[in-house]
Amino acid sequence: MQRDDLKTAPAEQPTAAPPPPWATAAVPAVFVVLWSSAFIAAVLGTDAAPPLLLTFARFAIAGVLLAVIAGVSGSPWPRGRLLLHVVVVGLLMQAVQFGAFYTAIGAGLPGGVVALIQGFNPVLIALLAGMFLGEKITGRQWLGFVIGGAGVLLAVGGALHFSVSAIVLSFIGLLGLSVGTVYQKRFTPGADVRSSTAVHFLASAPVMGILTLTLEDPEVTDWGAFGGSLAWIVLINSVGTFLLLNFMLKKQAANRVGTLFFLTPAVTALLAWLIIGQTLNLSAIFGLVLGGVGVLLAARK
Repeated sequence: MQRDDLKTAPAEQPTAAPPPPWATAAVPAVFVVLWSSAFIAAVLGTDAAPPLLLTFARFAIAGVLLAVIAGVSGSPWPRGRLLLHVVVVGLLMQAVQFGAFYTAIGAGLPGGVVALIQGFNPVLIALLAGMFLGEKITGRQWLGFVIGGAGVLLAVGGALHFSVSAIVLSFIGLLGLSVGTVYQKRFTPGADVRSSTAVHFLASAPVMGILTLTLEDPEVTDWGAFGGSLAWIVLINSVGTFLLLNFMLKKQAANRVGTLFFLTPAVTALLAWLIIGQTLNLSAIFGLVLGGVGVLLAARK
């Protein structure tokens, strides 16, 4: 008997079945609804606690939760240079984006208006992806970007009477999201979704903790509203939406994923009307319709 005959062949590892086509097709729509709900939860949460404290609590709890999920599922953790890139993505897409957005909402800017400003995200992503990722943008996509951007401008025009600093903060949050999305597509395309998202939150939590201790009086005035808002933001928005976002970024071009953000203003406005009773004027409705037309043009293959 040869020595090779004594070797035991390694057992074949079962592979997870791919999701059905209908589930994959539904991911963008589910993502838009869940992402939009975050603005409503933020309005309720910042009424009960300082915005940076809410952001810190979100990152800390979501980071621990996702770290446990990643550990139980055996997800590989980023190491070395990849870990550094994942941290940079987390600071941009989490600390910069939501620290700025929540502070703007806490200053009185309605969540729907923040969502409208965030609607510029596809345009910035398209420009950045074209320059740094070499992604080709068709003429029809550019037409969609222009129409969608015009809709966002029209709908957000009525918000200029709010604090200028809050609007500036919203655009800073937008920049963090757009740059972080392209940076992620360029430098961390192979990172595991679960472990890398956990790193995003765990790297951003200390930054928000230092900022809330330095710039705010971290005191909760309504624990019921704070707890409910935080639970939704952590479980649905922090874990659910960012897993979906990272999943889509692995499957599609960055500029195509970015076009989904043209839909969030309309969905946010609808949720705001249903949940907290905010109404829309004719100009805002027309702007939201234009945004929807823009995303339809920009997202088509």
